[in-house]
Order: sequence, then C-alpha cells, then structure tokens
Amino acid sequence: MSTLLFSLFALTTAFTYWLRQINLNHLEQHGATVPEGFEGAIDAETLAKSVAYTFDSSRLELWESLFDNLLLVFFLFGGLLGLYDRFIAGLSAHPVLQGILFFIILSWLQTVLESPFSLYSAFVVEARHGFNTLTRKLWLIDLLKSQLIGTVITGLLLGVVFTLIGWSSGHWWLWVWGFLALFTLFMMFLSPYVIEPLFNKFEPVTEEGLEGDIKEMMAKAGLQVGKVMQMDASKRSRHSNAYFTGIGKVKRIVLYDTLLKQMTHGEIVAILAHEIGHWKKGHIRKKLLLAEAGALAGSWLAFQALSWQGLPGLLGYDNLSLAARLVILGFIASLAMFPFSPLSAWLSRRDEYEADRFAVALTGDPDSLASALIKLSAENLSNLHPHPLYASFYYSHPPIVTRIRAIRALPGAQPSP
Repeated sequence: MSTLLFSLFALTTAFTYWLRQINLNHLEQHGATVPEGFEGAIDAETLAKSVAYTFDSSRLELWESLFDNLLLVFFLFGGLLGLYDRFIAGLSAHPVLQGILFFIILSWLQTVLESPFSLYSAFVVEARHGFNTLTRKLWLIDLLKSQLIGTVITGLLLGVVFTLIGWSSGHWWLWVWGFLALFTLFMMFLSPYVIEPLFNKFEPVTEEGLEGDIKEMMAKAGLQVGKVMQMDASKRSRHSNAYFTGIGKVKRIVLYDTLLKQMTHGEIVAILAHEIGHWKKGHIRKKLLLAEAGALAGSWLAFQALSWQGLPGLLGYDNLSLAARLVILGFIASLAMFPFSPLSAWLSRRDEYEADRFAVALTGDPDSLASALIKLSAENLSNLHPHPLYASFYYSHPPIVTRIRAIRALPGAQPSP
C-alpha cells in the first residue's frame, strides 16, 4: 500500500509541475503581447518586467516545492516519521503533551528549514524587481513574532483537541469539530484587533477628500462608516492590495497604503465597492458555512480512519502515536482533495465576479473598477497570460484579462481603448 500511496503522490506532484511548466510556456509564447483592452495602460516595458518577475518567482517556488517534497518523502516513506515519533515519546509519557510537542517541534523545524527560501524571496527576488522594503531586522522580528504567536495558539488548540479525544473516545469527532468551529469564529473576532496590529499599523483612511466619497458609498450600501482602514504595508513591500477581515461588529475593509498612493479617488471607491460586495453578498459567511460542513464530514472520517488499526501499515509502520497517525491521515487527505482544487478555485472566482457586478451596480462606474484592477496588475507585475488550465487549478481570482472583459461588458461601461 505504501508503494501505491507513493505512486499517487508522485503522479500528483508531477502533474502540478507539468501545470507550472505549461503556464510558463504559455507566458513565454504570449508574454510580449499587450492584451486587448490594455492598450495605453500596459506598455512593452511593463510586460517584460511582468514576465521576468513571474519566471523568477516561479523558479524559486519550484525549488522550494522540490525541497519540501523531498523532505516529505524521506519523512513519510524513509522511516523518519517513526524515528521522530519515538523521539517525542521519549520526551514525555503524557499523551496530550506528546501531541503538542509533536506538532510544535515539527513546525519549528519546518520554519528553520524554509527560512532560506523566505530570505531569498524577500532580499533577492522581490528586491530585484523593486518590491522589497523589508530590513533584515524586521524580517527576523516578523519571523520570531509569528513563530511565538503560532506556538502559543497551536499549543492551546492542540491541548484542547487531544484532551477531547482522550475524554470522549466514542464521540470525540463531534466535540473536536464543535470546538474548532468556535475557535475559528473566535479568531475571526480576535485577529483584527489583537493579532494583525502586532505586525502593522491600522488607521482610518486619511487621504484628503476621500472620506466624503466613502461615506456616500457606504450609506448607499446601507453600511455604517468607520470600518475602512489603511495599513502601512509599504514598510515591508511595494505590492498593493485590499482585503476583507473580521466578522460581525469587528469586520473591516483594509487598504494597503501603497494602493492609496497608486489610485485615484474613483478607483479607490470602486475597490471598496468590490470589497463591500463580498460583505453584502455574504461570501464570507457562505465560505465559512461550507468550510464547517466540510470540517464536520472530515472530523467523522478522521474518527473512522484513526480507529482503524491498519492506518500506520499504509506506510509500512507497525505502531504509531495518535499525532503521527494524524500526519499520515493528513497526507492521504491532501491526495484525495487535490482533484477538487478546480472546484474550490471556481467557487472563489464566481464570488469575485459577483462582487465586481455589485461594485458596478453600487457606484455606476465600471470604468473606474476596470482601471483600478489594471493598475493593480501593472503595479504588482501580475501575469497577464496565465494558461487556462493552470488558472483553473490555482487562481482564486479570475485572470485579469478575462475579468476586465467581463466588467467592460456590464451596462454603463465605456468601450475599451
């Protein structure tokens, strides 16, 4: 059975590398062509920079993926999982503490091993293309801070999960699912006010003349003012973006300060309208409900699989701890879920199209949304020519050319230049 699982892993991995290659080949063939509708907004120089950035980023991602996959093969199929499991068992005889130590030490090792790739990404690839503004000191502070926060949260989370498993051996899957669902909601409330400010400074949008536009649009959408924030993203990168965070009374829209410098007021309002579209259309709520339904099914399946004594034997092991069996189960689940990647990506892209339509209906200004998205793609050196199959697996947002075409087909849009 271990041979079959290894073969499935190898085939899946080879397929992902093939997708990556056809995407780069497609870019190489079409990368010098200005897409229809982008004339005057994207020039040959920007296209060349975009192609170079995509190739450099992809090359680094490939090496990191090869490194991670080799480690995974040695760990799961080379006997290291059993050795590591026995090492953890020697540190403590308490099953809950064993489970906590198993995953926390593993996360520390992963962070250390992947740090060179993070450093190279920030200070070579991102710097080469004019994006990086990180100092090495801030990079290290971010790393240590993230690891500390992750260790505390993971330790508490695992402590409760393993305690529930030991407490209710016959129904732990339901208790664990309920706890994790509540924990997810708690983190959505906590993160905007406690965790995110540990890394960035957030303040109400202060750009002169913009507040009135925001108030008018928020009122039109039936929302209260005071939930649109700007973030000092420029202290780490020149990339620009906007995102939605939180839930309930703590939900907010966050704009990068880099984005505010790049956009006109009309374009900023259009981007805000798009984020409000996610809010008003209930995309966050629907994704959360879908995720929890999947988690409930997954918890029950995990209960059944972990109850089966033959699980360690799938990878050639005689006996393993609960934590080690969870690793095997997670590996198998990742193989099983890979074919559903296009469905997940399609659902996300569908929401993006719906948020675009909402934004245009709210502002009556499709051209500002289109120009804002074109600017975002140009400033971030996005790939304007992704292969359709690659995009179907990995793009949570529609490819920018397709997306702009859809926006300009909406009522009120002006013909493309």
